Amino acid sequence: MRVVIAGAGSVGRSIAAELLANDHEVVLVDKNPTAMRVSQVPDADWLLADACETTSLEGADVGSADVVVGATGDDKVNLVFSLLAKTEFAVPRTVARVNNPRNEWMFDESWGVDVAVSTPRIMTAMVEEAVAVGDLVRIFTFHQSGADIFEVTLPPESPLVGLRVSDVRWPADTVLACVVRGTQPFAPTGDDALEPGDELMLVTGRDADTDAVTQLVVEGPELG
Repeated sequence: MRVVIAGAGSVGRSIAAELLANDHEVVLVDKNPTAMRVSQVPDADWLLADACETTSLEGADVGSADVVVGATGDDKVNLVFSLLAKTEFAVPRTVARVNNPRNEWMFDESWGVDVAVSTPRIMTAMVEEAVAVGDLVRIFTFHQSGADIFEVTLPPESPLVGLRVSDVRWPADTVLACVVRGTQPFAPTGDDALEPGDELMLVTGRDADTDAVTQLVVEGPELG
């Protein structure tokens, strides 16, 4: 996979290092000479250029990228970079970093963003997940489809404890994708019984009734 990353700061370099370790091809683009710390990610291709200029993106051969990542500390740059990559170069997948949560509403398909990653939102979700047993916690939203990933930890008193997965009628547009038990994640089958402390990873559609999911955890399902 070929990935072009706008922003060679600590975030961009970290992403690049992880991708290179997984045998992907990476290009880092930044207009700030002090950010071009080639020695820290020596296997990446580097381009000293403005990621908001079409000529720069041509120089980075963005048109052949499978994914682009807007990883700068400037939301305007990440948005413009994503929009140019999507509209001018038809890049299949764009990922953009959201620095200011107040700008999150702009990071959608109208600005060419397929996936928006908001560090404050993710940190909030992790804090809530750590303390909110029995509550539904939104972990991630897919901006293109509107689908969400939720986590809920089953409290000991939940009526779902002891039931087989096949006995649980999840609300419409809701899928149980994964169960984490202790430190081990697994894909649940219909014969698996739910246990206290299980972390359930649910994928819900745009129109799913999340209140119904919470009610299910608290009051239990209809059996049939």
